[in-house]
Amino acid sequence: MKNQDELFRIVEYSADAAERIGYSNYSYWRSVWQNFLKKKSAVFMGIVFIGLVVFSFIALGIGKYQYSELVSNNDLMFTSPNSEYWFGTDNLGRDYWCQVWYAAQTSIKLALVVAIGECIIGVAVGCLWGYVRVLDPILTEVYNLINNVPTVIYMTLIALVVGQGFTIMAVSMIAIGWLTMARNVRNLVLMYRDREYNLASRCLGTPVWRVLVKNIFPYLISVVILRLALSIPGTIALESTLSYLGLGLDINTPSLGLLLRNSRDYFLKYPYLLVFPAVIVSLITVTFYLVGNAFSDAADPRNHV
Repeated sequence: MKNQDELFRIVEYSADAAERIGYSNYSYWRSVWQNFLKKKSAVFMGIVFIGLVVFSFIALGIGKYQYSELVSNNDLMFTSPNSEYWFGTDNLGRDYWCQVWYAAQTSIKLALVVAIGECIIGVAVGCLWGYVRVLDPILTEVYNLINNVPTVIYMTLIALVVGQGFTIMAVSMIAIGWLTMARNVRNLVLMYRDREYNLASRCLGTPVWRVLVKNIFPYLISVVILRLALSIPGTIALESTLSYLGLGLDINTPSLGLLLRNSRDYFLKYPYLLVFPAVIVSLITVTFYLVGNAFSDAADPRNHV
């Protein structure tokens, strides 16, 4: 029989060893990417979109003409796609290949600028809206006042009073579009604001910004990413609608919406004028819908193990 001294050995305390025992190799963003990469269809569509953006720059470089260059021979107007004019020519004799890819660049740039602007303003206002009780009735009335008027009316008034242009349209869309993001963020902040760990943080004197950033914002990332992804095709669709109505970008700045508008009088006889820009708009919309949903699910902390 062994005595107590032989059965047990006292181990000295080591802070480094204790930290290694409690260490977790978990990384939130690594887990997000691992979950996202499991969804092959979303990854494929993401690659398609990146390829589309990159090719829009390459296409202008390999094109034979400038997007604003007119064909001197009137017989070449409304030329069907061929080896010389890969997407044909439009009603003014311009090379449609350069028109389409320049328009794709413009629409994608506009969509990205608007989406990022809506995200920054919407998240900031939404967090304060849901967390600071004094601001809730004020911002709720502002939301109801702006949201109850159709967006087309706002954009029409801005186009007629201020003018038409890339910067004007981007600022106008951001000034109206942040409402949806802010409303979604506000509702989520209300759900998580009074959880036990947040109450404990406030009792310990944790600043408001730190509670929002560290305790609440991780639960908002999936919704923010989803709204950000859906805002891009939404912006392109709105720009296409406004351009179709003659309220979009300046006529000297080709966009996908402007090309769709210009093709409405000719697409029955020259369908290629409608097909090429419509395919790109549809491709961008489907791509961001699939990628946005997949990345939103991957970013949800509740889906992590």
